[in-house]
Amino acid sequence: MLLRRSSLVFRNNYGLFSTVTEPKVKLEEYRTSENDPRNHTTDHIGKFYRIDEKTKKTVFRYGGITKTYEKQIQTFNEPCVMVRNPAVEIIDYMKNTDFNKPIVRYVLYGGLGTGKSMSMVHLLHYGYINGFLLVHIPWLPYWYKHGREYGDSATQEGMTDIPLKTAAWLMHFKTQNIELLTKLDLKTSQDYVWSKRETTPVGASLIELVDHGINRAKYATDVIRVLFDEVKLQSNEGKVKTMVAIDGYNIIFNEKTNFKAQFKVMIPKSKISFTQPFLDITKPDWCNGVCVLSVDRLAMFGWERESDLPMYLLGREGFEHLDPFVPVRHEDYDDKEYESCIGYYVDRKWIQNVGPGFDKELKYLSNQNPYKLMDLCKSL
Repeated sequence: MLLRRSSLVFRNNYGLFSTVTEPKVKLEEYRTSENDPRNHTTDHIGKFYRIDEKTKKTVFRYGGITKTYEKQIQTFNEPCVMVRNPAVEIIDYMKNTDFNKPIVRYVLYGGLGTGKSMSMVHLLHYGYINGFLLVHIPWLPYWYKHGREYGDSATQEGMTDIPLKTAAWLMHFKTQNIELLTKLDLKTSQDYVWSKRETTPVGASLIELVDHGINRAKYATDVIRVLFDEVKLQSNEGKVKTMVAIDGYNIIFNEKTNFKAQFKVMIPKSKISFTQPFLDITKPDWCNGVCVLSVDRLAMFGWERESDLPMYLLGREGFEHLDPFVPVRHEDYDDKEYESCIGYYVDRKWIQNVGPGFDKELKYLSNQNPYKLMDLCKSL
C-alpha cells in the first residue's frame, strides 16, 4: 500500500499531550517529474504527469478533455494525466514508424470509463510537442446527436450542412495549429471558388483558408473538405507530419442521427456533408501521418451494446473501412494504477478520511474502473 505513517503530537482539551498517527503518501510513487510525453516509457506507467498551462490552453481549449475530468483539473488546480500503457504503447509504435509508408490506423477500444479519452489526451500532447499537425475531433457523436442549427448545403445539392459546428471546429483546428501553420507557411495548391465573388487563390496560406470557413460559416463544411485534401497533399509531399485523432469514431457507421428533414424523416449520415471528409481523412491513401481513433459504446445510438470489441462496434462497413488497423485495448486500473490514483487524491486533499483500510470500499465499489472511482470520490 502507498501509505506510511508519521506521528504528530498535540495538546488536547485537558492540557495533556497525545500522539496521533497520520497517514502520509510517498509522492514518488504516484507522480513523475518527467512531463515530456516523448520520454515516457513503461517505467512511468501508473504515474501522473503534468501538462503545462500553455499546452493545455492551446491544444485543449475547445475540447478533448472530458467535462468531468476538466472539473477535477479545476478543483485540483493542476492539469495532471496518468501515464497508461495504451498511450505508451502507441507512442512507442510511432517512434518506430516509417512515415514514408501509408498511414497506420490505431484503434483504442475497451469498456466504459476505462480512460480511452484520457489516453487520447496523452497522445495529442505527444503529437503537439513532436511537431505534428493536429486534426482532432474531440467527440464525434456530438456532431450527429445534438442537431439544432442545420439546413440545406449551399454547394452540394441534396446534402445537409451544420454550419455552426463546422465553423467552431475550424476555430479549434486553428487554435491547436496556429504556431505550426505560421512556422511552416503552408500554401494552397490550387484555386478554390466558393461563389461568384469569393475565392481562395492558389498560394494562399492554409490559415487564410481556415479563416474563410470561420468567417463564412455557410462554406465551413466545404472548407473542411478542402482543408483535409490539402493536409493529405502537403503530408505526401513531406512538408508536414499529421496526426488525425478522432474520439468515438464508430458513430460514423451508424446511419441514425438526430436530424429531421421534411415530414420529420430522419436524415442519414450519408446525407450530411461533413461525413465524407471524416471518412476520407482516415483512408490509407496518404503518408507522413498517423491516425488514432477510439470506438466506444457511448458513441452509438442505443448504446446498450453487448461487446466493446472493434468489429462489433464498427460493424462490417466500419471494420472494412479501417482494415488493416492496430487494435489497442484499454483496461481498468491494475493494482499499481489504482493505488497511484488513490495516492493522488489523498495528496490533493480530495480524500481526507484515511484511516486503516479506508480505500477497500472504494476499490470494491469501483472495481478499479477509472471513471467509477472518480465518480465515487466526487463532491456531493
